[in-house]
Amino acid sequence: MFKSLQNLYLVGNSLWGSIPDSIGNLSSLKELDLSFNMITGSIPDSIGNLSSLKTLDLSYNMMTSSIPDSIGNLSSLKTLDLSYNMMNDSIPQSLGQLSQLVSLNLSSNPWEGNLTEAHFINLTRLQDFRAGDIYNHTSLIFDVAYDWVPPFKLHTIHIINCHIGPGFGIWLQSQTELRKIYLKGNGISDSFPEEWLLKISSQLIKLDLSYNQFRGNLPSNLKSPKLELIDLSHNQLDGPLPLWSATKVTNFDLESNSFSGPIPSNIDQMMPNLNSLYLSKNHLIGNIPRPICNMQQLQEFSLFENHLNGTIPPSVYNMKQLRILYLRSNQFHGEFRLAWSVGSDMRFLDVSQNNLSGNIPTSLGVLVSLEVLKLNNNNFDGEIPNSLQNCSRLRSIDLGDNKLFGKIPQWIGGLNVSMLSRLRLRSNKFSGHISQQLCNLQQLHILDLSHNNISGTIPRCLGRELVYNNTLYLVKSIDLSSNTLQGEIPEEISSLILLGTLNLSRNQLTGKIPSKIGNLHWLETLDLSHNHLSGQIPQSLSSLTSLSHLNLSYNNLSGRIPSGNQLQTLIDPSIYMENPSLCGVPFSTKCLGDDTFPSKDTKDMNEGGNDELWFYVSMVLGFIVGFWGVCGTLILKTSWRYAYFQFFDSIKDKIALAIALKVARFQRMFSYV
Repeated sequence: MFKSLQNLYLVGNSLWGSIPDSIGNLSSLKELDLSFNMITGSIPDSIGNLSSLKTLDLSYNMMTSSIPDSIGNLSSLKTLDLSYNMMNDSIPQSLGQLSQLVSLNLSSNPWEGNLTEAHFINLTRLQDFRAGDIYNHTSLIFDVAYDWVPPFKLHTIHIINCHIGPGFGIWLQSQTELRKIYLKGNGISDSFPEEWLLKISSQLIKLDLSYNQFRGNLPSNLKSPKLELIDLSHNQLDGPLPLWSATKVTNFDLESNSFSGPIPSNIDQMMPNLNSLYLSKNHLIGNIPRPICNMQQLQEFSLFENHLNGTIPPSVYNMKQLRILYLRSNQFHGEFRLAWSVGSDMRFLDVSQNNLSGNIPTSLGVLVSLEVLKLNNNNFDGEIPNSLQNCSRLRSIDLGDNKLFGKIPQWIGGLNVSMLSRLRLRSNKFSGHISQQLCNLQQLHILDLSHNNISGTIPRCLGRELVYNNTLYLVKSIDLSSNTLQGEIPEEISSLILLGTLNLSRNQLTGKIPSKIGNLHWLETLDLSHNHLSGQIPQSLSSLTSLSHLNLSYNNLSGRIPSGNQLQTLIDPSIYMENPSLCGVPFSTKCLGDDTFPSKDTKDMNEGGNDELWFYVSMVLGFIVGFWGVCGTLILKTSWRYAYFQFFDSIKDKIALAIALKVARFQRMFSYV
């Protein structure tokens, strides 16, 4: 009935099930497009009967297994797209018989095995080849001789996160007609192929060699009038920054290399159309060239972790398209005098870990799209400007480790900044009380006001279970340490059942430890030391199976120290020191009633032995439960366990920024096609 059918398009029709064997009966079929469905199973052998087929597109389905050997019978096939499936077998060598094939897309499948010279032996017309996965490393290995010369001349090569290296083979250098090159994350460890790049530079449009181990200098005299993207990030390149004549380049990424020297002062002339400039994690010195501020199309500007100095050019405020400004960990100094104007699209602003001084500019208040503000670890003084309440999209404010003073503004917690999830004001000179307004921050999950001069009591509303919708929902932190807080710890704090860190140390808190503290099942750090707490340690504390750091020292606690579960592993006496009325393990001081010894008859000795046995069994079980409780939350990486509490606070915004950068890069990646 359909033997004369030539074109079959069923794109995006929510088709499911497998492709029937009867597909092979459509002997006149020239184009078959079943992409963007939910097709499962494997490609039927009968597909090899379609000798007139020119286009086969099965992309964006859920197909498994592999390609049938009969694929080699498709003598007219020009386009084969199997991308974005779940094909997890080896690729048949019969693929190499498709002598008319122009475009081959095998990307985003978990292929196994090797690709050899036999897979390409007759692909003389191949121009576009794609394999690998943007998001994950694959097991696909290119097992070809270093000096192999392929029968094709590619225009586009798109091999990502496969195994090509270690050398940059002749088979790649022989491709001299390339327009688009994506060889990201392929384990290539070789000198940068300068001669090859110079040969193809005049026709090159995209160049991505990122996440390899290329080393050496880049050519300084490259002229590439068509080049739009340069991504050589995460390699081992060194020497001065190249200044290529590439007026169409929109994205220039040399992040995470070893480049040195200054940023070229005429970069705005050589690359006037830049949208993104990533030079972070190198060894750059000198100032930010003022002509960079003339690049009105620049949206993403990242220079963090270099050795740059001088002042930040005030004319940065003219760059109204700028969304990301990341200058962290340099040596910039002077006042941060940026007169931002209305209309700026700034979203991430990070100038932390520099030597900036003066007041926080009130003009920041016009950045109504701002989401993350990081000014920490500088020498800013004065008060927090009220104009920041206009930044209604703020999710994170970090002003810690400066010289700021005054009261924490009432507007923090107001409706204007209701999306705030992270507030870090530690190590300043703030005074006054903790405002009840903070209780309005329904998405707050990190609160750090430690090392200030804050007094008064802890608001009871901080015990309300906060609602937040983000991927780090298991992590919450409250740090109010090193202030002059008084009064009792609110019992309501025990309702924060997802709390991971609670640090109230070095205050003047009185009263008892909340009796339901054991409800905080995810608590990993609890520090209540250097206060005036009294009463007994709640037995419920032994319910904290994730607890890995505990400090109750320098209080007036009394009674028996609880035992069981994770507490069996926390036996360092310094945890409880300077509490004269505490008794029991790990102290040698016995509690009342411990001096009564049983008679030494056989039965009692057996019972004593059983008690001792169960003690050690419970200790082992407590250790196991506690160990997996901690490590499970840290995805079983032991090195994170030690670094977690010290570095998580700073990592949070790094993750946020990294996500933003990755999203931007993936958007560019998908626009490459």
